[in-house]
Amino acid sequence: MSRISQELVDSGLAQLDEIDRRIVAVLQVDGRRSFTKLAKEIGTSESVVRYRVQRLERAKILQIVGIADPLKIGFDLMSMIGVRVVPGRLESVVEEIKTLPETSYVASLAGSFDLIVEVVCRDTAHYNQLLTKQLHRIDGVASTESFLILEIHKMAYGWGVGEQNAVPIAPSRPGGAGAPPADPAP
Repeated sequence: MSRISQELVDSGLAQLDEIDRRIVAVLQVDGRRSFTKLAKEIGTSESVVRYRVQRLERAKILQIVGIADPLKIGFDLMSMIGVRVVPGRLESVVEEIKTLPETSYVASLAGSFDLIVEVVCRDTAHYNQLLTKQLHRIDGVASTESFLILEIHKMAYGWGVGEQNAVPIAPSRPGGAGAPPADPAP
């Protein structure tokens, strides 16, 4: 990881300037936009855009992926699963659940569940096998509750970054670096 990217992670906050925010906003709408088109749209050079995108990706602030609706490409079953975890076992349960190929989203929660897990399965038999033979057998899983997704009405992964000055990316470490330095000119 580059010095700048590590400083972004160590500081606990990524200081996004106007160029970074505009790049992220445009890519949230169209992740396939070329660096050339992106540069013209936001009024900077292609090399600046390329450098900024690569820096944001290395710092794990930005990830560019293709998103498909699983229910429209041959998977018959999607579910959100609320997971209650035995106290003191959250980290190990998360690590094991993350390895399951059916999981697309794993998040810790405050509330009646400790985790929410999104899974995509071929059919009911596949889901039953995942739930009973894999998820329920993870040491530390106390109980689960399934919420079957019948239809996706909105699937969007873009949110406003234009008004945010700093985006939390990691807890601050004592003695960690302060605010990151300005980007050097590419």
